[in-house]
Amino acid sequence: MSVRSILSAALLGSALISVPAFAQHQGHVMPAPAPEPTPAPAPGDPHAGQGMPAAPTAPDPADQHAGHVMPEQSATPEPIDPHAGHDMTGEAAAPADPMAGMDHSTMDHGMMDDAASASPGPDMETPPPPEAGSGPPRAADAIWGADAMRASREDLQRTHGDFPVFWFQGDRFETQVRDGREGYLWDLQGYYGGPTSRLWFKSEGEGTFGEPIEQAEVQALYARAIAPFWDLQAGVRQDLGGPDTTHAVIGVQGLSPYMFEVDAALFLSQRGDLTARIEGEVDQRITQRLILQPRTEVNLSAQDIPRLGIGSGIDSVEVGVRLRYEFIREFAPYIGIEQSWRLGGSADYARARGEDPSVTNYLVGIRFWF
Repeated sequence: MSVRSILSAALLGSALISVPAFAQHQGHVMPAPAPEPTPAPAPGDPHAGQGMPAAPTAPDPADQHAGHVMPEQSATPEPIDPHAGHDMTGEAAAPADPMAGMDHSTMDHGMMDDAASASPGPDMETPPPPEAGSGPPRAADAIWGADAMRASREDLQRTHGDFPVFWFQGDRFETQVRDGREGYLWDLQGYYGGPTSRLWFKSEGEGTFGEPIEQAEVQALYARAIAPFWDLQAGVRQDLGGPDTTHAVIGVQGLSPYMFEVDAALFLSQRGDLTARIEGEVDQRITQRLILQPRTEVNLSAQDIPRLGIGSGIDSVEVGVRLRYEFIREFAPYIGIEQSWRLGGSADYARARGEDPSVTNYLVGIRFWF
């Protein structure tokens, strides 16, 4: 047999052997196998001792996919769920109590409550040292001398308000409409001076249009501060309407709690008649410009004064309310209503003159200051 015949027989035999293997993969779509990652060495088999199903027999190494339809695999293997097969329907366990096991019998819970309710204060809060406040009241005098510091101290007082100021106010400047007769009233006051001592001027009066002035007075007072927002006043008062009468005056004027403006004074006439007057008013802001002002005035007398038509005790009471609108702070028109009563012996004197001891006044006026 020749060499050519031997080679032909060998090739024919190889072709016959490869035909069954090729027929097994006929019509299959075979994805490219993913590269196998190099497995890390495991410290131990976590499933040792558990009943595991038998692993499938590995195919022939010549063709590891023979007879298999392989799904498309992801390049990244899916992570294994560590909780697979576990019952997770129960609630998560509560965190451990940090106070568990602690002996509370030795703890003062009352002090804990007080500490929780008190203000914590600054973290670095410490009491002042014992020597604080023990030095001289004017320590700079000990270094620079009293003569050198006197001029500086006087300049500091002038810079912070110790300088004279002039102020004038028309508190009530109004027309009164009452029972067919129209009247008028003024109530003016002002001062000149510093924050602790001032010269005050006051004037008040009223009357009926077309008739002589019924009552008018002028006061000149010296005032000295005796407390924050309070002045002690002393001076003289001169009556211009009715009998000519001069009074010595002593009183207080200031701002009481809840912003009530109070003016109270005693008057002693040259004939020895003692009278008193108390006025009070308060501003109630409805808006920044619309203001409601209730006001009360009470006049008293220690004795009957027939020439003035005043009885002993409570002479008169006035209660009113005024509503003003401040176009600017220095100027405000207002309307209002006021009721006045003459009481006791003063009411008897009023009836004897043919006057009504109870009068209602409707008010229109202006309030101004500068």
